[in-house]
Amino acid sequence: MERAFRIAAVGLLCLLLSVGLRAGSEPNGAVSTLPPAKAVIIVCKGDIDDGLYKSIRRRTEMALDAGVKYLIYEIGTYGGLVKSADDISKYLILDVGKRAHTVAYVTTEAISAGAMISVSCRDIIMRENTTIGDCAPIMIGGKLEGVEREKMESFTRAAFMRAAEANNYPEALLKAMVTMQTKVYKVKNLQTGEDEFFEDQQLPEDPNHYDLDNKELIVDEDELLTLTASQAFEYGIARAVVKGRSEMIAFLAKRDGVAIEAEPEVLETLWSEEMVRWLNSPAVMAVLVMLALLGVYIEFNTPGLGLPGLVAVICFVIIVGSKYLIGLANWVEVLLFVIGVLLLLVEIFLLPGFGIAGITGIICMIIGLLGMLYENLPNKNPWPWPQDTMAWRDFTWGIMALCLGVIGSVVFAWIISKYLPKTQIPFLSGLFLVPTSPGKGGAKAISMTAPHDSEKHTVEVGDTGRVVSTLRPIGTARFGDVLVNVVAESEFIDKGAKIEIIQIHGNRVVVRAVREKQ
Repeated sequence: MERAFRIAAVGLLCLLLSVGLRAGSEPNGAVSTLPPAKAVIIVCKGDIDDGLYKSIRRRTEMALDAGVKYLIYEIGTYGGLVKSADDISKYLILDVGKRAHTVAYVTTEAISAGAMISVSCRDIIMRENTTIGDCAPIMIGGKLEGVEREKMESFTRAAFMRAAEANNYPEALLKAMVTMQTKVYKVKNLQTGEDEFFEDQQLPEDPNHYDLDNKELIVDEDELLTLTASQAFEYGIARAVVKGRSEMIAFLAKRDGVAIEAEPEVLETLWSEEMVRWLNSPAVMAVLVMLALLGVYIEFNTPGLGLPGLVAVICFVIIVGSKYLIGLANWVEVLLFVIGVLLLLVEIFLLPGFGIAGITGIICMIIGLLGMLYENLPNKNPWPWPQDTMAWRDFTWGIMALCLGVIGSVVFAWIISKYLPKTQIPFLSGLFLVPTSPGKGGAKAISMTAPHDSEKHTVEVGDTGRVVSTLRPIGTARFGDVLVNVVAESEFIDKGAKIEIIQIHGNRVVVRAVREKQ
């Protein structure tokens, strides 16, 4: 009897201890026993482009190296380049999704390319009153029809189908975000009690398995699917609709049975990444091309080397460097561009006339520049020519920017050459010189310039002057107020040396050095 009493007492004591421990684990008690899970928020806002893709990779790898288990991509975008969105999508599904739990948190809208990125995450959580969908491809300045539209849509549809299979989203609804002319119905599965989605031509026929009489039309044939947060949740695309970050974190923690800190670290894009993205936008690229060409034009029409030439060099460095940083320019294209510049400089400063070196240099520069307009890996495609629909799309955007830059430079060059030399401001009137008139007897005009108020508008054999830019053997010389493009007879002549005109053949002025008396 005494032994039984002792056993009962020990059991009661153990029970009291367990109750006390359990009470301590509740709020206002001890620490929760849920397994911890580290999370970070990666902000993905603005236009989807190659710069954002590189930034997402950098921040994601940094988080994975720190042992993060929940990667929450905070999305607010109206779209961008489909090729960049597809690169991000493949990275999330084929790589990141195998190492961590990916979540798309839609804070404002996830439209077009933004929808492609969102469905590539394992979960989509949407803030109240946000939207997702509408990823039909478009072409700026034209209209996609027939085969061209189908080529673009088939690529985008495949990306959405890949995401639907990987993350268990309704395939019919995701397809309706890309392609019109498809009706989508919601039909209740009588055996599971869950709603399923079918295209018009794929509707089930078994009335014992599906409630066909009460099917609901979700998307008509002339519509592209765009869903509000509540609709996305109802149709199984969004896992939850929340009011903010804290509620989103709480949902994940409760559903998965883990402890996630209430305010995870937020990884924003760096200022340098934003600057590179800005520099690679078509509008900014057009301005850079225009300034570079204008700088070259002004430099060739002013004596010596000055600010316009420096501006042109800086613009070209920015263009090539920004393309290289986001992966559009590889070492082959950069090398081609540099070789082209060097050949052109050799032609201008070392060789008389304009021949093979100059033409080859221009061709190399054009090929290198065109190759930087889209992603072109040397080990896959050695020629700078688009190989698929997405590459052609990026290529078209780049060509548009180049054309706008060239047109702008031509317009401003005409304005500068027409009005700048005639201005009454001394500094500006001397910066840019006007072409002189043709010689007597209808002879071909010599390549020379002079201020608009100059009394001397031609040169003759026997005139003497000074070298303005070193003759190698071609360069510029000054005869009074006149600047003339000349060719040295048989030697290089340094800047400042005295020279004499010995021959004039059409527009070719040949000079030789004159020894000055001591």
